[in-house]
Amino acid sequence: MLRVDRWPPDGLPGFGGLVHDHILACGSGSNVRPGAVGREPWGYPCAVTDWRAVIDDGGLRPDEDSRADVLAELSEALRSPDPVLRDEQAYTLLVGWIPDLRPAERRALGDQMAARFGDPEIQARTFAPLILAAIVEQGDYQPSWLAAFAQWYPAETDLRGYDPELGWLHAVAHGADLLGAFGLCPQVDPAPLLDLAAARLLARTAYVFAHQEDDRLAFAVGRTLTRNELSEADAVRWLDPIATEFAAGEPGPVPPFASNTMRTLRVLYLMADRGIRPDWSGGRPVLLAHHEILRQRLADVLALAAPFTG
Repeated sequence: MLRVDRWPPDGLPGFGGLVHDHILACGSGSNVRPGAVGREPWGYPCAVTDWRAVIDDGGLRPDEDSRADVLAELSEALRSPDPVLRDEQAYTLLVGWIPDLRPAERRALGDQMAARFGDPEIQARTFAPLILAAIVEQGDYQPSWLAAFAQWYPAETDLRGYDPELGWLHAVAHGADLLGAFGLCPQVDPAPLLDLAAARLLARTAYVFAHQEDDRLAFAVGRTLTRNELSEADAVRWLDPIATEFAAGEPGPVPPFASNTMRTLRVLYLMADRGIRPDWSGGRPVLLAHHEILRQRLADVLALAAPFTG
């Protein structure tokens, strides 16, 4: 799984000197034990474990006696307002360790992340879907995880992409990563996920996508639309409420939600036309289900906001 929160993303052609989120494959070697818990300047509990050193040593796995403590410490660090501890260290280590966790450990961690959708802190809410996406992509799934996500995602009002103090928050993009993971999960009906994406797009907001949220959400929808069990009606029905909103538009400033939706659908149109690659690093494009009908419906919906198009 590749998460890109910095533009341009590393690995895409045509860009040099790129910076991206570090995602480690955990190496072997000495084990790590957690340190005592202290307090951060913000008042949150933080471990004194030197996670930077753990990462520099290859993402060493915890030993058997300390596994539970280490996982609990990293899980708590995902709530931290310190972007270095939360993003560069706790997230990096956890997402690298998830494939090697026991199923019961992944399920417990998934339950913790699902509960985070109700956390009062924005950074806790927006980093939960990243970890949960990595868990779902390992084949683990609980209906309660999807229910918690579906309740949070279209209702989240703090859509800031990057905050100078908190670092990356990126609710729409991080949530899209989980939506796309659910979209490929065979235990999940894909059609309601498309409705969920539409609800997120149509939710009123003052925030205009500024950090590739449109790309990330279109990618998630595109992944979901590769599910062959979707009927022709399923593949396009979720666009009906968007068409209704576009048709009701009036002259004047374009509302942020409408701008965000137009841009997301334009990216999805490209995917309907050209296919979608499995991840950001490439791979052979996969056609979306009913891509010709979908492409025509996307064109018709977009033309409501841009009647000058052919």
